[in-house]
Amino acid sequence: MPIARALLWIASAGALALLARTVLGAAPPPWVAAIALGGYLTLAAVGAVVPQLEMYGDVFWRGEPGTRGVALTFDDGPDPATTPRVLELLHAHGARATFFVIGHKVRLHPELVRRIAADGHAIGVHGDQHDRLHTLRSPRRVLEDLERAIGAVEAATGARPTLFRPPIGHVSPRTVAAARRAGVTIVAWSVRARDGVGSPAPEAVAARIARGLRDGAVVALHDASERGDREPASVRALPQVLDALRSRGLPTVTLDELGAG
Repeated sequence: MPIARALLWIASAGALALLARTVLGAAPPPWVAAIALGGYLTLAAVGAVVPQLEMYGDVFWRGEPGTRGVALTFDDGPDPATTPRVLELLHAHGARATFFVIGHKVRLHPELVRRIAADGHAIGVHGDQHDRLHTLRSPRRVLEDLERAIGAVEAATGARPTLFRPPIGHVSPRTVAAARRAGVTIVAWSVRARDGVGSPAPEAVAARIARGLRDGAVVALHDASERGDREPASVRALPQVLDALRSRGLPTVTLDELGAG
């Protein structure tokens, strides 16, 4: 069991003990209750925003020791202005990747999703509307959004995706429950481009990624921007990333080949 999940169980047991003590008429001092509540909420929030902790359920974020290959993953597409350029670069380098697509964009550009599949890449979903408050929605709403995204990909390609990267990458108990019901594996990352914060230079993005390139790595990049209003730095950084992989003798693989799903 992941350490963070065990800590959450211990903290939950402690919270229940404090509640029972209060009900029995032996309430702790207010400052003790406030500290306990603050600590519990902080722990719960960290578990949601750091999916690699696997606090609420299993998350695939790196290959097992001994795994050969690096999984490049791209979020927020497809976009007719940038996704084809990423596909062309991958093809030129003989590289394969996994694309986490947004459902409503798939319905707008199904031909791009079919091209991704035809080029030998894997396809997962990244939500239907890329709802930034995804982890706070009701369980029913989270599941419905996920199922709509899955349905969009299935309609475009004829294949039901089995991989899911939640919007923003946050994972809550609702996310885990919805993924389990939909039959998909939650995916995070071990290396993150961070190309959506500010306006990073492609060289800086490539250097950040290069530091984490090793067998079993799962690299999170973008082939499109969330709103389609800019070009992600990952697009221009990709040639340098691919050159770094080649110089280190690291092959690219899909997440399925890395052991996800």
